[in-house]
Amino acid sequence: MRLDKYLKISRIIKRRTVANDACDAGRVLVNGKSQRASYDIKVGDVIEINFGNKPFKAKVVCVKEVVKKEEASNLYRIIQ
Repeated sequence: MRLDKYLKISRIIKRRTVANDACDAGRVLVNGKSQRASYDIKVGDVIEINFGNKPFKAKVVCVKEVVKKEEASNLYRIIQ
């Protein structure tokens, strides 16, 4: 699954276009490297996003095409 689509489906970022723009701006890191929106996300990858002064870091637990709103947070585990 594409990185921008995963960010939208997991509801880490609300819209896919915003996720795509964040990837293009270099604010999304996967396993410590800046990745494009077309990067193929896999289970075990660590996603880091810099939301201004609020960094976000999570590990991919599951990759699904369709997820209910209540189950979206089960796709990743937040790392501190």
